[in-house]
Amino acid sequence: MEKDKQKLVALEAKPYAEPKDSRIATAPLKPFQTLLFYKYVHLPEAEIYAAQLLKFCKDTGLTGRVLVAEEGINGTVSGTVEQCNRFIHHLHNDERFSDMEFKIDEENNTTFAKMHVRYKKEIVHFGQPDVNVWERTGTYLEPEEWEKMMHDEDVVVLDVRNKVEWELGRFKNAVTVDIDHFRDLPQAMPQLESYKDKKVLAYCTGGIRCEKATAYLIQQGFKNVFHLHGGIIKYGKVTGGKDFDGQCYVFDNRIGIDVNYVNPTVISQCKICNTKTTKMVNCANPECNEHFVLCDDCGWTMNGCCSNSCKESPRLRVYDGTGYYQKGTQQWIND
Repeated sequence: MEKDKQKLVALEAKPYAEPKDSRIATAPLKPFQTLLFYKYVHLPEAEIYAAQLLKFCKDTGLTGRVLVAEEGINGTVSGTVEQCNRFIHHLHNDERFSDMEFKIDEENNTTFAKMHVRYKKEIVHFGQPDVNVWERTGTYLEPEEWEKMMHDEDVVVLDVRNKVEWELGRFKNAVTVDIDHFRDLPQAMPQLESYKDKKVLAYCTGGIRCEKATAYLIQQGFKNVFHLHGGIIKYGKVTGGKDFDGQCYVFDNRIGIDVNYVNPTVISQCKICNTKTTKMVNCANPECNEHFVLCDDCGWTMNGCCSNSCKESPRLRVYDGTGYYQKGTQQWIND
């Protein structure tokens, strides 16, 4: 556990040629890493910074997706251990990001095909401009505190992620909201009104959405609001992921990752036959493209489609067993 904690401690800003952090100096178990990170910080020249960061990432050979806005930075990048160390050092050498945490997963391959750094109005789209995470937001709970507190009688554990994410995995007894996008959360407020007088513990994948969501809840009159520092990913690394059922959905080629090594279980079910499985695909019908759970057997039977009507579509992508279709490399059955 202590080793996992060390992985999440911010690196000291040192010359890259002389790394001091044990994470850099110790030989990795796998040749690649995936870094998950975010920070709310004022970036008045965000558009210029986005262009500069894109150049650095491409020059370094990284792949991934990063959003930059006046309110901060949010992203996931992937590369060799050396490339990822260079990225960490580059950001930590900037005083605005000197204390930023990186959640690090070791991988056998890169988890993105290309590198994108985009300037946006928000680093996570919520569409509520009067929500200010610097003025008021929930109280941080470190993973150990969360583990102790989430089963208390007066506590409501709130998942602020999208439906496709919590269907794959979620904390035991968590309250979920039927939304397709984070920006839809305000529409779910009638469902949440009854929890205003309870302790609300909000969580998401890496911490960025629940930080903004708790600021919004406080604005709506919630009094005792907390959120999981570092999200599900950090919780799994620090505590072993106890009482997180299923897998954690991630927005890269991996789709779902294990976080619970204490009492793991599978809760997601194949849309066609209800068999428990963690496999997620996109419908082979590009006009549908629904992201859903599909077991291996039904995948081949349905040609990667979510329904018989999609299966009969005049133009289908070739299903290769993964259900993952990369732009520019897709093959078509009827071409």
